Amino acid sequence: MPATKLKVVAVNEAHEKPSNDPYLPLVELKDVCIAYGETSILKNINLTVKKGEFIAIVGFSGSGKTTLISAIAGLIKADSGEVLKQGKPITAPGPDRGVVFQNYSLMPWLTVYENVALAVDEIFKHWPAAQRKAHTEKYVRMVNLGAAMTKKPAELSGGMRQRVNVARALAANPDILLLDEPLSALDALTRGNLQDEILQIWEQEKKTVIMITNDVDEAIYMADRVIALNPGPNATFGPDFPVNIARPRDRTALNHNEDFKKLRAEITQYLMAIGMEKTGSSVTDIITLPKVLPNTSNDWKIDSALLKPGKEDLGKPRYLEFSQLSKIYPTPDGNSTVKVVDGFDLKMKKGEFVSIIGHSGCGKSTVLSMTAGLNSISEGGIVLDNREIDGAGPDRGVVFQAPSLFPWLTAFENVTLGVDKVYPHATKAERNDIVEYYLNRVGLGDALQKKAGDMSNGMRQRVGIARAFALSPKLLLLDEPFGMLDSLTRWELQEVLMEVWERTHVTAIVVTHDVDEAILLADRVVMMTNGPHAKIGKIEIIDLPRPRTRKALLAHPDYYKYRESLLTFLAECDHTH
Repeated sequence: MPATKLKVVAVNEAHEKPSNDPYLPLVELKDVCIAYGETSILKNINLTVKKGEFIAIVGFSGSGKTTLISAIAGLIKADSGEVLKQGKPITAPGPDRGVVFQNYSLMPWLTVYENVALAVDEIFKHWPAAQRKAHTEKYVRMVNLGAAMTKKPAELSGGMRQRVNVARALAANPDILLLDEPLSALDALTRGNLQDEILQIWEQEKKTVIMITNDVDEAIYMADRVIALNPGPNATFGPDFPVNIARPRDRTALNHNEDFKKLRAEITQYLMAIGMEKTGSSVTDIITLPKVLPNTSNDWKIDSALLKPGKEDLGKPRYLEFSQLSKIYPTPDGNSTVKVVDGFDLKMKKGEFVSIIGHSGCGKSTVLSMTAGLNSISEGGIVLDNREIDGAGPDRGVVFQAPSLFPWLTAFENVTLGVDKVYPHATKAERNDIVEYYLNRVGLGDALQKKAGDMSNGMRQRVGIARAFALSPKLLLLDEPFGMLDSLTRWELQEVLMEVWERTHVTAIVVTHDVDEAILLADRVVMMTNGPHAKIGKIEIIDLPRPRTRKALLAHPDYYKYRESLLTFLAECDHTH
């Protein structure tokens, strides 16, 4: 649904006389039900929002969050029940409700100023031109885009484009700001900065905000009240969680706040519980792996395709070694060069799991792509199992943020392509068993013959994980593998990844911007300084028991100590950027 249409709609109900009753809720939903065809999306939704309140609604993909926001915006009508603003039915879009969606809906041929002015000129057409110009510029500067006023969307980063959306929504002077996961596609640093900007604007402009998010930390940090939306179909509201933490709130200080820890655990555990009810899936071993080795293995002591190293091999030092690794790129004008990664130096044991974390542009993915052999090494070298890496190879399994599957092939066929390459000496039946085993392990036993093009993002990523493990690689490389997924799917797949890793103990590196994910998965977290000339700034050893679960982690006394260490490092990098 294009947000632009909402911003430029003619003034109508915004200029109707509002009620002067101070006890009347600003927004009220009474027994709202919405269905698409035969599928019920929302059922008996009841919500009361006071003027000036900041509400965060947390839920998973498919829970009807966007449908809910669209109903309040007047973009869709409820099948039954009432959607009211100051006691009057919402029947159409209006500039009294500014909406910011997850996807940027900017006119690519217009500048930043012109995209915001588009709404201002339509809504306030009765104003003099000078007043409209000053009003437009005010809101462009409010979101810190004064220096980019003449730039077009193609010249902006994702965070800057979302700032334009926020400015355009605010410039309409709405009573209510509706935010539909506006920050979910952004990196952690940009997301944090925009959170602070939205809070500052909320304080200054005295707006009422209803925000949809799947990030529990974001909800607690920003809102007065957090409401869980149970998964659809027939989505209903769960409990309210009041956020009784004084403002302004400091992200790092929250780690010492017992109210924050308690509330975070309560919301997370509630969401995990309803997520388990929804999925209700369990993995069973119905396939036995054949006793056959991949052609990438030189470890003949292992007796099956479940490449779990013997106890004497686990912990073998310098199994993977990065020696003064650097990457140099030419500048856009071609007249000079820039060193993106500068002297990345690290030794990993066999069977170790390492997380690499840092701000966008710090070279995390560059290090990973050089390790995968997909990007050339400018200086230094990488040695894996006594062999220098000089190109791509099946001894390294890679899982990207968006898995590169063939959409016309089934899950089984996509995994088979790799298995056939590394087990050419195995029988067809043995190769089939390997494929089926790993697809079952990632919870796709019932979807073996489903085409990748018909799968959700979460299912496709499961195929990508199964394919990587099925190659029995010496090294598993994961480049923000869950970055595009909602919280429930991300939590599920983290559990899947850990469960399969516990069986294989394959040496693994994950690149992530998610502090909790880094701690949950890793034996060590490698923190990188900002680029250019990025290098290792700090290494944190994660001494937490395995196997790990998110629930157990939240209860562990050392968890918040590790979390604070990572957040403090990232905050210090931000200040020196």
